[in-house]
Amino acid sequence: MARKTGSHSEITGPKVREAALSLFAQHGFAAVSMRQIAAKVGVQAGALYLYTKDKQSLLYDLMQAHMDELLAAWADEPKGDSALSRLEAFARFHIRFHLERPDAVFIAYMELRNLSDENFAAVEALRRRYEGELEAILRAGQAEGAITAPDVRLTTMALIAMLTGVNTWYREGGRLSRDAVADIYWDMVRGAVGA
Repeated sequence: MARKTGSHSEITGPKVREAALSLFAQHGFAAVSMRQIAAKVGVQAGALYLYTKDKQSLLYDLMQAHMDELLAAWADEPKGDSALSRLEAFARFHIRFHLERPDAVFIAYMELRNLSDENFAAVEALRRRYEGELEAILRAGQAEGAITAPDVRLTTMALIAMLTGVNTWYREGGRLSRDAVADIYWDMVRGAVGA
């Protein structure tokens, strides 16, 4: 099927991903059809296959892009010298990054079950790399005597769940600003690791 007049791959490709992200977050991956994505973009359904192999590939691309962006942003984040300063940087970064991308975060956590085994393994490997960053901070904090965590892996998972949970309730313009939320959560993180 030919491209719609005025369609350009560098414009339409990102629009396809944006539409899929929005629709998957709003209705769930299983409930969204390629026709719905095409309608939101303003192209014929067959034209989508110029930009993605299928709906599964589109979901995987969205999740992989989210994780790649997360890892790259964390790599660029100023962290400080001590484990405690790196832990604070991680907590504040995680909240800020995730609050800026609520749809991507929702999909990254809620749609894992819809990935093929191969795609799940690839996304899970990226998630493990990110979790490993926090785990390394906690181990360094133990070595420095600044952090107590009886089970570092469990503490890592608990902290990530707590920090990501902000996305389920935070609303812009609410009682607390993002900075106030980050301050309170940092206090909770510090308390959770005995710092």
